[in-house]
Amino acid sequence: MTDAVAEAPQETPKSSKLPLILGLVAALLGGGGGFYATYSGMLFGDESAESAEQTDTAPDALPDVAFVAVDPMVVSLSPGAQSRHLRFRAQLEVPSQYASDVESILPRVVDVLNGYLRALETADIESPSALTRLRAQMLRRVQIVAGPGRINDLLIMEFVLN
Repeated sequence: MTDAVAEAPQETPKSSKLPLILGLVAALLGGGGGFYATYSGMLFGDESAESAEQTDTAPDALPDVAFVAVDPMVVSLSPGAQSRHLRFRAQLEVPSQYASDVESILPRVVDVLNGYLRALETADIESPSALTRLRAQMLRRVQIVAGPGRINDLLIMEFVLN
């Protein structure tokens, strides 16, 4: 008798797909509702109203800066370089009250820039990201020479390899 019970096929109840479908519909509705709330600005604020307010106001005043021209330089490159010379011209962005101070130390600034540019190798100059990196290095050196807060930026006006 135990054999007859063991051999009888047991019927498993069919699982309903209704909970799966209801979960999928609830997920879609929740995702759609979240998208709508974010897109309409209900969730994180309305940025379009803020930007409309900003466009109606007058633009901010320009900072009070002066530009001090650095004398053009021609730097000879290392003997193995394809190019033989580097022509360099720049301007320094300084707060207006320090323009005369920076002009008085301009020979020292030119000396620092000339020494840095002469120490460069050709690979340093010819790489695609060279100008950004060189500009940052030169700006840092010039800021050290001029003192804190006197030079805001170094603008490269000409950087030509001959």
